[in-house]
Amino acid sequence: METYTVLREFADSWFLIAMFTFFLGCCAFAFWPSQRRARDAAAAIVLRDDSPPHATGCANACPDCTCKTFLMEAETNG
Repeated sequence: METYTVLREFADSWFLIAMFTFFLGCCAFAFWPSQRRARDAAAAIVLRDDSPPHATGCANACPDCTCKTFLMEAETNG
């Protein structure tokens, strides 16, 4: 038999079964009940507000403004 024919038969039978089993395993792992907290955390990434304070339009007007130190550090660090 030719190499191509052997590999084609292997891919059409056993490798297809192996890949389908791997797919089912990935789906089971992703939707396993103990993974709920990780799924919820990943879904909430888009809703988090991680922007630095100076990006929100701070005018550095409040007496205990933390933006001042943040901006001074950014200017000194380049």
